[in-house]
Order: sequence, then structure tokens, then C-alpha cells
Amino acid sequence: MLRKIKIFYSNLRIKYKMVLLTTFVLIGFSVGGLSILQYGFNTYNEEIYRQSAQSLRVSSNAVETELKKMERLSYEISTDLYVQHYLSQIKSSETEYDRFIIGNELRKRLLEIGALNKYVNSLQVYDLLGNEYATGNHMHLIEDKKLKEIKKKSSEQHGGLEWIFPDDTDTSLIAAREVRLYPKFTLEPIGMIVVRVNLEKMIADVSSNLNNKGTKLVIVNKENQQIYPNEKVLSNSYSRETTKGDKGYNLIEDNDEQYFVTYIPTEHTEWTYMIVTPYGSLFEAISSVRRAILTVYISLSFIMIFLGMRFIGGITGPIESLNKKMKKVQTGDFNGFNNDNERLPMDESGQMHDNFKTMMDHINYLIAENYKKQLVIKDAEFKTLQAQVNPHFLYNTLESINWAAKVDGHKQISRMAESLGYILRSSINMKESLITLQEELEIVENYITIQGYRFEERLVYRTDIPEHILTNKFPKFILQPLVENAIRYGLQQIIGTCTITIYGRIVDNKIMITVEDNGPGMNKNYIKKIYTGDYKPKGTGIGLKNIEERIKILFGEPYGIKVESKELQGTKVHIILPYEGVNDHVQSIVGR
Repeated sequence: MLRKIKIFYSNLRIKYKMVLLTTFVLIGFSVGGLSILQYGFNTYNEEIYRQSAQSLRVSSNAVETELKKMERLSYEISTDLYVQHYLSQIKSSETEYDRFIIGNELRKRLLEIGALNKYVNSLQVYDLLGNEYATGNHMHLIEDKKLKEIKKKSSEQHGGLEWIFPDDTDTSLIAAREVRLYPKFTLEPIGMIVVRVNLEKMIADVSSNLNNKGTKLVIVNKENQQIYPNEKVLSNSYSRETTKGDKGYNLIEDNDEQYFVTYIPTEHTEWTYMIVTPYGSLFEAISSVRRAILTVYISLSFIMIFLGMRFIGGITGPIESLNKKMKKVQTGDFNGFNNDNERLPMDESGQMHDNFKTMMDHINYLIAENYKKQLVIKDAEFKTLQAQVNPHFLYNTLESINWAAKVDGHKQISRMAESLGYILRSSINMKESLITLQEELEIVENYITIQGYRFEERLVYRTDIPEHILTNKFPKFILQPLVENAIRYGLQQIIGTCTITIYGRIVDNKIMITVEDNGPGMNKNYIKKIYTGDYKPKGTGIGLKNIEERIKILFGEPYGIKVESKELQGTKVHIILPYEGVNDHVQSIVGR
């Protein structure tokens, strides 16, 4: 039977579970409230003053005890040998750096002594130069005006304690004490210690038994200045008339309302602790009802907490589990959401888990499919861009021409055939898409040899490449099309000599190889067409856009080509490649 009930509850919709939870809570509190009210209506409190005085005595003694601890803490810090030593060193230090190092050690010592006490907001030590060394739970920069007042008052005490009360700038109670050098018995001032006390937390902890409606715990000093709380409890100023006499209580009137004031003076701080209670509330059975409420409330609290945790666990458990799965997905773990051993209810939260699993399975499928497609596309693009010609038959023909030229003694024809054969042989070898820069330059030199016999003294070819980058990996047949373009668009368009220069340098950990000619140059519109590919190349058909796409496929978006040209001022084409070897992206593409 119990098992069937559990299954029925776990399969309920969330709103029905919340209805059950709310019903049980209301029934529980209603029963408890009625019991407490019935007890309260039949009980009268005849010991109001005694209980109020007892509460006040306990609270005041507890506060006084804690204040004595704060006083002892300030004394301990001011007489601590390490603190004395650090302040003496700071006084004699000549550099800011030395004072900074010593200041860090001083802060560590303050932490060891008691800066993290629950009632200490902060411990702040000031050297003779006015520098502050502070640490603690809640540090606060004391305003210059108030700091001067604290220094003045603590100096008048000659090493004794001075209490500085809270104000609008700082709600902390301050225990200030001048630090005097005593190891050598000179007693000369070397600094000041300020202990900022969280008076509000201290009083809140020790006066938790003052739960009467309208009851306020008030502390005033011997000058009738209100120390606690920060806001005024009564509109009229406190006077000696309020706390005169030996009976320990008094009735006062404020804004046409009477208040019952219970007070206790203390000898140590000479402060007066008061409990201010609206006189009308004294007719209620506060004390008895409080005890009844406390007893019933604690009992009901344990019961409701136990039941509430069980109810809430059934509601939030699956949601928290789903939240953890989503966080795993955020970190990139797309498989951490699938747990077949996890038992889930069949309510909305269980359906959310099933929908999430279905969604992630679909996402994983789409990611896998997209990845495969991208690999195929990249591989196809690379091979399509690289394999422009298949010159096997031309190479075999050139070999025959070369041997025939050598037999007949035609050296120029033989050298041209050999150079063209070298170029074709390099293009036939498709196994390596990357070669060294030195090998790429050899291809260009063989191409220049062929063109040199054609244009003779009109073609001047120069190179200026540092030796340390000649072994760097370089895409095959990148320079040769650029040199060919320089001849077609440069040399053939002018009458005089065309100088083609290839030089390289390292820029921002990248290799920049430049092909420069002194041809007629290009205008800005034509350069834009080159970048967009919106032009018809001459010659081989391998345009600059084609070359840039090959570079980006091999090395990524940061690399490619850059064209600089002005009309009648020549053209520069910069090839930008990575300086250190081949990255993983290139290796993966080349491997395929």
C-alpha cells in the first residue's frame, strides 16, 4: 500500500504536489497557532518587570563581557612585541618599499591576533606618518576629520583606551589606543591602534531574547548620548530624570504615548542599558505566549522541515539533475547527459529530461554530419585549387625535345627544356602540398631561365631572402604564378627593362615574402576586383584570389596575400605565412 502511494505521488504533476505541500503547511501552522492562542488567552504575565530586568541584565552583562574582550584585544595588539617591532621598523625605514614589506607583515600579525573575530569589523594600525595598515572582516576608510579626532582623544589617554561612538560616517563602535614603545621603557608614541567593533551584531546576538513587539534595547553613555541603536528610539532626548532612582524602572511619555523603561547602569564602561517597551503591550501575556510559541514553533519547525524536505526533494531533485546535465553540456561534454540508470518520475520534470535527451541526440547527430561535410568540402576545395593541370604527357615530350637538342648542340633549347621539365616534374609530384622556400625559389629560377631566353636583357631577376627562412614550409606553386603575373602585367606593358625582385622578412612572428616589379602598376578599382575575384586573369588562369584561398585553407584566416600598387609606380604582392613550421590544421589537411 505504501509503495503504491509513493508511486502515485511521484507521478503526480508538480502543481498537485505543491497543493499537497501547501495544505499540510497550512494545517500544521493552523493547529499550532490555535493551540498557542488558546494558551495565550488563558495566561497573564504578572512578572513583567522581573523578566524585563532579567533579560536586560543578561544582555548588558553579555555586551559588557564582549566589550571587555575588545578592550583586552586592543591592549594585546598595542603591547604585542611583533607589532611594536614592525611599527619601530616603519618609523626608521627610509624607503616606501621597506614600509610596504613591513606593513604586509604587520597585517599578517593582526590577522593572527584577532582581526577575524566575529565582532571585529577591522583592525587598523596607524604609524607616525599617518599610513594605515588595516585588515579584518569589513574594512572601512575613516574620514580624515574623524581620524584626527580619534588621534587627539587617544593621545590624551596616554596609552589608555578611548571609546569613539558610531556616527553617520561609520556605524562601528571604535576602541582606540595609542601604541607606546615599552621594550626599552621609553614609552614614546610609535602609532595608534583602532579596533572597529560591530556593535549591532554583538547586541543582536546577545539580545535575541527581546522579542516583544515594540521593545527596544537602548544604550547611552554617561553624557546621555545614545550609542545604540543608530536611529532615535524616542523623540525626546534622554535625561537623568529617566534613569534616576534605585528602583530600576520608570514610566515616560513621548508623543502622547507611554513607555515602560527598564534600566541598568554598568560600572566598567559607565554606560546605561535600557529596555524601552510600549506600555500598552504590557497587558499582553508576552512572556508566557513567547514560551508557548517557542516550544510549539520548534516542534512544528522540525516536523515541517522534515516533511518539507521530502516534498521539495521530490519536486526539485529532477530539476537539479537536469540543471547539472545542462552545465555539463556548457563545458562541451555532450555525452554527460545520458544516464540510463537514472530513475525519473513521469511528471513534467521527467518529460523535460526525455525531451532534453532527444534534443541532445539530435544535436550530436547534426554536429557529426556537419563535421563530415566540412571535411569533404575542405578536401575537395584543396584538391581542386591545387590540381590545376596534369602535365604528365608534356613532361615526357619535353624529355624527348631535350635529348634531341643536346644531340644537335642547341644548348639554349636544351636548357629551356630542362627548366620547363623541372617545373612540370614539380607539378606532377602531388604528394607534398608544402615544400621549403628554397625549393619554391628553384621552381621560380627555372621559370625565369625560360623567360630570360625570350626577353633577354629586358628581364632582370633578383632575390633577397634571409637564409634562416629558406627552410620554412611554403605552399607549392605560389611564387611562380606571381612572377608570371609580374611579367605579363609588368614587362609586357612597358618598353624598357622590367626588374622583378623577391625578398623576405619576419614581421610579428610571420614570414612576409614580397614579389615586386617596376611595371605600370594598377589603380584602386582593379585592386578591389583582385580581392573579390571579379576579374579575368591572363595566362594560366591561376589568379591572386585562387592563391589566397589556397593559403587560407592551409594556414587559416590570419594569412594570405596583400597587394600594394599605384599607377606608374609598380606593384608589390606580399605573401603572409606562419613562421614556425606547419600547424596542426595544416597537417590534418595534408594528411588527407
